[in-house]
Amino acid sequence: MMKNDRREFIRKAGMGLLAGMGAASGLLTGGGFERTTSAAWAAVPGEEGLRWGMLFDTRRCPEGCTLCIESCHHTHNVPDIASPEGKIEWMHKENGRELLGSLCASTAAVPALCNHCAEPSCARACPTGSIFRRTDGIVAIDYHRCVGCRSCMQSCPYGEVSFNWSDPRAALKNPTVEYPTRQRGVVEKCNFCSDRLVRGKKPSCVEACPEGAISFGNLNDPSSEIRRLLESSETLQRKPELGTRPSVFYII
Repeated sequence: MMKNDRREFIRKAGMGLLAGMGAASGLLTGGGFERTTSAAWAAVPGEEGLRWGMLFDTRRCPEGCTLCIESCHHTHNVPDIASPEGKIEWMHKENGRELLGSLCASTAAVPALCNHCAEPSCARACPTGSIFRRTDGIVAIDYHRCVGCRSCMQSCPYGEVSFNWSDPRAALKNPTVEYPTRQRGVVEKCNFCSDRLVRGKKPSCVEACPEGAISFGNLNDPSSEIRRLLESSETLQRKPELGTRPSVFYII
């Protein structure tokens, strides 16, 4: 039994490495986003149930504003680590032109986070099942089951999974008691504020945005605000050609 478990672990870890190599090669072929139109979204077969999604209207995002990031990181006890090697980020901003290439003429920074894919390569690569897709579309992490193999990091084509190389608690200046702290040797990332959703609250980044530039809702509900925006606007996704089906969209 132990031999079989070990073989399965190695098999999944190898799949994660290969997926990561493929994703890395894809990142070299163009911008980080691809254009999707409202017509393309409308052509997707209807899905039932709940699938949370997020949309950023970057036209309304104030230049230099980081309130969404600050709120996210404070709410979830994300450690403030200066070194690039050990940096932990649930949410961050990247140069739009560098990410979008010819699709974006602006150098304004745009928010980036876990895409909570409908077909998450990170979950497929995880040998312990500690990273998984919930029935509501959120890709979650069970910190207690994570063994720190980092297969999910290798397989994520967006680079949105962080690893705690050191004790993150030592880098928390003002921890909140509303969300658990992590420990050295585990991965972490955005969780779409699943801890707040169960209390009937919106994600912290949505509440913190002073311009209402972030929309959040059920992608499978045609009457939701996010669906109305998707069907009336031309939007972008990060590398949908990879087949991961991201749940995060952008209006540029």
